[in-house]
Amino acid sequence: MTTTEQKSVKIVVNGHEINADPSQMVLQAANDAGIYIPYLCYHPGMDPYGACRMCVVEVEGSPGTPASCTLPVREGMVINTLGESPEGVRNTTLDLLLSEHPHGCLTCHRIDLCGPQDICLRHVDVLDRCVTCPKNERCELKDTTRFHPQPMVSPLEFQYRNLQVETKDPFYDRDYNLCIVCARCVRACDEIRGDGALALIERAGQVLVGTSMGDSLLESGCEMCGLCIDVCPVGALTETNHKWDLPQSYEQSVCTDCPVGCQLTYEVNKYDKVIRAVGELNSPTNKGNLCFKGKFGFEYTNHRDRIKSPMVRKNGLLVETSWEEALSVASEGLGQYRGEEFALVASPRNTNEEFYLAQKFSRIVMNSNNIDSASYDRPGIMEGAYDVFGYYAGSANIWDVGNSGCVMVVSANITEEQNVLAVPIKKAVKRGSQKLIVLDSRETELTRYADIWARPYPGTDLALLAGILKVTIEEGLVDYEFIKDRCEGFDDLVSSLSTFDINAVEKETGVSASEVRKIAYLYSQSETSVIAYALDNTIGGTRRITTRVIADLAAVTGNIGKPSTGIIPLRHGANDQGQLDMGAEARLLPGQRHVAVDSDRENLEKFWDVSLPTKPGLRVRESFSAARNGTIKAMVILGDHVHYEDGTLGDVEESFNNLEFLVVSNSFLSLATTNAHVVFPAATFAEKTGTMTNLERRVQPLRKVTSKEFGQSKTDLEILTLLSQAMGSQSFVYEDSNAVTKEISQIIPEYSGITYERLIDESVETLKPDNENPLPTQVLYSNRVSMGIQWPTHSSDDSGTPNLYSTDFGKGKAQLVPIEWRTRPQHADKEFPFIFLHGRVLSQGSKKLTIDKNGPVNKILRDEEILMNPEDLKKNKLKSGKSVSLISSKGSVLKGILVASEAIQPGLISATTLFGTLASSVDDSKDPDPMNHIPRLEATSVRVES
Repeated sequence: MTTTEQKSVKIVVNGHEINADPSQMVLQAANDAGIYIPYLCYHPGMDPYGACRMCVVEVEGSPGTPASCTLPVREGMVINTLGESPEGVRNTTLDLLLSEHPHGCLTCHRIDLCGPQDICLRHVDVLDRCVTCPKNERCELKDTTRFHPQPMVSPLEFQYRNLQVETKDPFYDRDYNLCIVCARCVRACDEIRGDGALALIERAGQVLVGTSMGDSLLESGCEMCGLCIDVCPVGALTETNHKWDLPQSYEQSVCTDCPVGCQLTYEVNKYDKVIRAVGELNSPTNKGNLCFKGKFGFEYTNHRDRIKSPMVRKNGLLVETSWEEALSVASEGLGQYRGEEFALVASPRNTNEEFYLAQKFSRIVMNSNNIDSASYDRPGIMEGAYDVFGYYAGSANIWDVGNSGCVMVVSANITEEQNVLAVPIKKAVKRGSQKLIVLDSRETELTRYADIWARPYPGTDLALLAGILKVTIEEGLVDYEFIKDRCEGFDDLVSSLSTFDINAVEKETGVSASEVRKIAYLYSQSETSVIAYALDNTIGGTRRITTRVIADLAAVTGNIGKPSTGIIPLRHGANDQGQLDMGAEARLLPGQRHVAVDSDRENLEKFWDVSLPTKPGLRVRESFSAARNGTIKAMVILGDHVHYEDGTLGDVEESFNNLEFLVVSNSFLSLATTNAHVVFPAATFAEKTGTMTNLERRVQPLRKVTSKEFGQSKTDLEILTLLSQAMGSQSFVYEDSNAVTKEISQIIPEYSGITYERLIDESVETLKPDNENPLPTQVLYSNRVSMGIQWPTHSSDDSGTPNLYSTDFGKGKAQLVPIEWRTRPQHADKEFPFIFLHGRVLSQGSKKLTIDKNGPVNKILRDEEILMNPEDLKKNKLKSGKSVSLISSKGSVLKGILVASEAIQPGLISATTLFGTLASSVDDSKDPDPMNHIPRLEATSVRVES
């Protein structure tokens, strides 16, 4: 039996025999067995480094003291971690570290008498105290010296570096006076995130950590994910907010800012306020990673402007009132508009249970199918997947994407919208194991990693993808066996493509025929390929048929139903998948059944013992349009969303103004509450319990983080229950959210094995923290992690379905859909004649910038380049090098310098700005919930003004 075939090897550590995985290092094996070996540079989420020399050991029969973090286990090893030689090396190492790190408290004779927050008045200088460190009682170096006590007197003199503390970059501070140069942050930024924003630098003959370019994170291309903070063992890198605040409790939960569904541990202080978010290292969704939204976007839970009490409108003004009166006014007002005059718009931050009750309230209490989520502005990207495969869902897994041979990204800004999904893609491309194709009119961060970046004219994604599909079929790049066994309609698909001409595709899209062929070959010749798509720039109502082409392409090449293959529809809301699963959509019922299908509707009517409305309802965009024309007269709005402000849903303010009755559940005053007749104070994620479903169909538990409600706030689940009861319904009797989850499992076959209790009970035990053994921050408070359950799961014994469609499709076989050619819609706006394509990247080293350090937050100063086709410049009597402004129907969009570029097609304008500009504006925003109102990079009609 070879080493790779062995399930485990036996080694002896300090006299204890343990079983170890043959791929492990000695340090990992010892830690897993509960045997502590001191370390400072090693981190469970990164490759072994062997720099700090704290983890040295003796190996029987081998010379020297090797670092255990780089020492592979082998059968029969006898290891001693406490011998004279390794202890001597550790003493020397700690002496050297402490000679440049404040350590007065660590070597003080009163260390056993002082409390963790006691202020020393005699024995330790201010700069040398632990109590002045932002990571006091969260410091791995402090814990290590407790485990390995240091003498009170060192032969080395303490040399305080006296470096300036960097406090003006967005979101977090850098104090390199506290840095021990373990390089964890540098390695995390490079190895895990692939960004390289931090680097080891030389300063006055010393090796320190710094930025890879300039002296600000805004210059070096930092994406503000905060991973460097989470891996830092000392107080060198810390969040700006709550910097010195100590946690009193910790709770694992799920991020509610995007559909990746990152798991994290929230730290809560003694005032019951959320003060920190730390990525869950063992989570199957994010593996310790977060984005700037998840890491820093929770502050709204603590904001003083939160609505604390119910309000009703009296004499034109909102006034605080009791819950009883608010419910009475709401029930009486809504009762006048039952039927098609009513619509409910939920929030993508709602839990599955809240979505379920929202659609149940709309259909049973209000007799209306006008139910949707504010984020569901692109139903086509899910409908097209259903048409071919049978589910309104994606099929690929986030981290399995990193094992794919090829990834095609279609019109999606993944690094900002679904950030953690980009991490395995970037890592795979950098190590050379994956080919990346990006089809996008804009420049995004992933275009810089792409093997092929095709820039189709906005609105021509359908033509380009159809051209790729035609080449794939015509040139025999398909999986005929897969088509024969698992697909229907292939002949009709082939026939529909007969009228497609590759030269016409080139003319329509601006992408050359040769490049179309390259894309087809690169995607189809990989053994495993994935398509991730948002169709941000797809216009003219073609998203559904464009998605069908994507699904057809995946099916005919056999890239569906197997590991490292599939499709990923990229919606923006955190629980957008749960919305569809729960039937909180105008044309869907719970379980993705259909309103228009009698049998689907009758099954629910029997379960609920009610009659349901039969006519499919209005979706969110249609509902707001109907409100403007007077067809919809009453609404319930749950939460807030950027779409209420950015024009995606039309003139929402006019819609609200035109309503006769409006009920809003929100945490803050907003555009909706300005016109509301009743406002309910809504709880945030920190005060909720329930479940959420991420983009890989993984159902995860959302745990309550804080122990108290904020003021008189209630969850939307509680509000809908109380409102339904106030309106006389007998169908809303639930003890808590768990009871709703159980009802969901009875109604939805794909969820039948899922309960909240099961999700908690089946959490996987991970590392076992010991108070005597220091551990990295990311594992310090974590001993269990929820793996979640990927639907479909049909019983409590069913572990779920990681690979959707591995055996069959929702309709038995994949239903290949014939493709119809559509020319791009003509841009006929005379007032705003150009289409502006706004791109954004982390850094552009070739372009000069300066940092404005005069305000509270550092900001980027540079002249933005606005690229325009030379023919357009000539036609509009504009000159390259001239300062101009781009103006849309909403006002000024961007100011910059015109630059002629043949790469930009006529009629288009392109500019690529830096993510750092966005980060600074968000950090400096007065909006209590700025992460929920970040505008997206979508094609915009503009004119050019000098």
